[in-house]
This record gives sequence, C-alpha cells and structure tokens, in this order.
Amino acid sequence: MTCLISLTSFGIIGSGHYAHSGGGGKYICLPNKPKYEKYSDSWESAGAIYGTEYEVSSFNPFTNNLHEHDAPCTVCYVESRGSEMMIPARNDCPSGWTKEYHGYLMTARHDHSSVRDFIFVDREAEYVPGSQANLDGALLYLVQGGCGSLPCLPYVEGRELTCAVCTK
Repeated sequence: MTCLISLTSFGIIGSGHYAHSGGGGKYICLPNKPKYEKYSDSWESAGAIYGTEYEVSSFNPFTNNLHEHDAPCTVCYVESRGSEMMIPARNDCPSGWTKEYHGYLMTARHDHSSVRDFIFVDREAEYVPGSQANLDGALLYLVQGGCGSLPCLPYVEGRELTCAVCTK
C-alpha cells in the first residue's frame, strides 16, 4: 500500500446479519473504540449491526489465510492526490493514474436473504488477530462473473473478479 497516511486497523467492517431480511445493508467501517451517549443495555426492537467474517473456504486468492477471521477496515489518505476511484474487474489503473493497491471484489453471498454493497479487499488483506471462529454475522464472499447480460467473453463464467484502487 502506498498511502501517505494509513490508519491501519482503524476498526472492524460491520453490516447487518447475513440471514436478516431487514435493517442496514451497506458494509461500514466501525471504529475500534466507539463512544456512546444516551443508551439502554437491553435488546430493543431496533436495527442491528454485526462484525464481518471472511468466507473463502473453497478458494482463497489472498496472501493470508482469511477464512472465518473477522475483517478489519483501514482508512487511507493520500495528501498529494485529490481523486480516487475503485475499478472493478481490473487489477491495474488507466494511464496517468497511480495504483495504490489491488485485490478482489467481495460482497454477501448471492443466495442470502440480505443485499450488500460490493467492496474492495486488498490482496494482502489482514484479519483481526485471534478472531478465527465461525460466529457469522455479516459475511464476505468473493464475487464471480455470471454470463448472460454480462458478456462472456471478455468475462468468464465463475471467475473471481479483481479490482484496483487508483488515485490522481
């Protein structure tokens, strides 16, 4: 990673439970140290957020063994470059852009009851130390191309999609 300022292990990726049909749907970066104001410690009829686990048992293209570890999030700031974009299905950047890092596109599983955003996960992704346990919550799966409206070729049915983060 070529970030000038990287707040590594800023927090944990959170989202709704994979089996819930309601509530929040986006993956968000929750800080390691939350601050509370007014609250009740009893479980209310409310929305819920859970930590996120990697689910890569059948194929793990990452440097580390991530399966069933909790997924941390990182905040990256590059002072000298004001524009950033994530390019799905590419592991490189257009001419004139700088590749900060590349990895894989991930999201919830296609047959779970909730819908999530697609997110970028660096190929050298980390995990929360000591977190390997099958506790579920929100889950991250690799994204594969499905032919039909998505043209094959150039896409390949079932192939995991890369992505790159580029700045200029």
